[in-house]
Amino acid sequence: MEFFSTRNKNNTVSGAQAITKGISDEGGLFVPVAFPKTEQDEIESFCGADYATSAAKIIGKFLPELTCLADYTRLAYEKFDGDPAPVVKLDDGLYVMELWHGPTHAFKDIALTLLPYLLTGSKKLLGNSNITLIPVATSGDTGKAALEGFKNVDGTGVAVFYPQGGVSELQQLQMITTEGDNVFVSAVHGNFDDAQTAVKKAFTDSELNAELKKAGIELSSANSINFGRLAPQITYYFTAYADLLDGGQIKYGDKVDFCVPSGNFGDILAGYYARKMGLPIGRLICASNINNVLCDFIRTGKYDARREFKKTTSPSMDILVSSNLERLIFDLSGCDDKSTAQRMTELKEKGVYSITKPELDAMRKVFAADYATERDVAEITEKYFDEYGYIIDPHTAVAAAVADKCAEENPVVILSTASPHKFAASVLEYIGETPTGNEVKDLKLLEDVTALPVPDSLINLPKKEKLFTGSVEIEQVNTVIKSFAEKLKHN
Repeated sequence: MEFFSTRNKNNTVSGAQAITKGISDEGGLFVPVAFPKTEQDEIESFCGADYATSAAKIIGKFLPELTCLADYTRLAYEKFDGDPAPVVKLDDGLYVMELWHGPTHAFKDIALTLLPYLLTGSKKLLGNSNITLIPVATSGDTGKAALEGFKNVDGTGVAVFYPQGGVSELQQLQMITTEGDNVFVSAVHGNFDDAQTAVKKAFTDSELNAELKKAGIELSSANSINFGRLAPQITYYFTAYADLLDGGQIKYGDKVDFCVPSGNFGDILAGYYARKMGLPIGRLICASNINNVLCDFIRTGKYDARREFKKTTSPSMDILVSSNLERLIFDLSGCDDKSTAQRMTELKEKGVYSITKPELDAMRKVFAADYATERDVAEITEKYFDEYGYIIDPHTAVAAAVADKCAEENPVVILSTASPHKFAASVLEYIGETPTGNEVKDLKLLEDVTALPVPDSLINLPKKEKLFTGSVEIEQVNTVIKSFAEKLKHN
């Protein structure tokens, strides 16, 4: 299958090249030239099927050249604790898909345990022996998932940058205690958008890339700007629908709505792509926290990042510049690369752009949106615990609160993106308990109150050595990348 860039349709590459490069030379994102279709019999074949098998079939439609894909998905998903994406019924027409049963207990594991296999397989196919350096900006979960997925993978290195004070204590501990010869972690002085902008600039810095190329090193991405991150996320929309079919909750053809807590727009975009492939999705409900730039955009067609950045209890969604939205804008425009490039330039230079009324109308036929306040998050967390005996983290609570506001006649599947244990203090407070002020004690208290077992990998975190305690200015990111590249070259 061919892919082209959202900012230059003449820049066509293979799937293996799209994954290896991560982002196009002019800063655009790679998207399929055409979307493969799925038929009823194939979707029904996912009922009761092994998740890894279903993933290989869906991802294989985009990456048919990776002939070992079934082996890759098996190796990736055997690292999970059971089903990677189980669907839990809470009430008639209300379901939660738990995406946090992987190594780092966040939904990013679904893609980032598989991406190293996709990347190394693509490089082998292309005869590429260069070292791949992967700079990652993270608002919390992507960083650890990338570190865990790529640590000690030959021919790769991962440098993670997170906003100082902008992730939870547990998320920070997960990152800075990561062992491995090919990993680096640093806080940056700024918010996630600042870190993401600095990392994206590295990809388009011709001087930096030329210098790295001479050393046999090339940059690639593990953020959802890389299609290799996005493709695995499409799978769980199909398996969720199949699970409802298999359980007799729906019959084939019934529309199902999905409510997605979204900051960078990648997770919900995967649902949009599943819908384009023929999955009977009704609405995709975009759930924002009080940094509600996406909600405003879906309602008005105007993307305006010129607003106060607010820290919340759902830090992975504290984002004002949503990178993956570019792919949707490109699609809505009829794949107009020139208008997409112009809008991204306007966003960079002015902090704002707008789409046309026909584009807005087309978007609103698929997407609904609302946002949750911090009070909404607290109330819905308590409600779910009291009424269903079910515990959710603050990001999932954002989606649950929005689903409550936006519910219509279709069944709704809420995407649960992180283990409640990763935000134990907030969850305890919301369900009427008093946090202890100690991460380990909070974890144990949450287990005692909710009977949800604490994973060993979290309970042991405070005992691990803190290996990366430094921080840098945003302007120093390129220098740090060069320094890390030098280390990789001599490893």
